[in-house]
Amino acid sequence: MNALMEMFGNLNFTVLGFPCNQFGLQSPEVNEEMLNVLKYVRPGGGFVPKFPVFAKIEVNGLNEEPLFTYLKDSLPFVNPLIGDIKKFYWSPICVNDIRWNFEKFLINSDGTPFKRYELHCPIEMVEKDIVDLL
Repeated sequence: MNALMEMFGNLNFTVLGFPCNQFGLQSPEVNEEMLNVLKYVRPGGGFVPKFPVFAKIEVNGLNEEPLFTYLKDSLPFVNPLIGDIKKFYWSPICVNDIRWNFEKFLINSDGTPFKRYELHCPIEMVEKDIVDLL
C-alpha cells in the first residue's frame, strides 16, 4: 500500500488501513503496539505506513463496523469459495464477508464504492483502476 501512496499520494488519493484480528488471530496486539508491530515484525524491516492506520476493528460478524457492512453490501464478493472457516473468528459467516487480511475496497472521490479486490489481486490491477478514476 505504501507503493500506491508513493504513486498517487500527490493526487486526491488516500489509503486507509483498518487492522482486524478476525483472520487466524494473526493480529493479537493492542492498538498502541500496532505501528511497532508493522515496523519491526510484520512486515518488519523498518516499514512505516505512509497512510492512516486506524484502531483495530471487526469487519465481519455481529459486531462489524457499519462502514464495512456498507462496503460489503455495495460490492458483493464474487468468489464462491469461502475458505477455511476454522481460521475465521466471527459469527455468523456470510457469503459477502471479507475473507482475509489485505482485501481492498476502492472508493471514488464522491464516496461511492467502486471495486472490491481479493487478497491476491495483482497491485497493477488496483493501480489501473485508480488511474481510471483519477
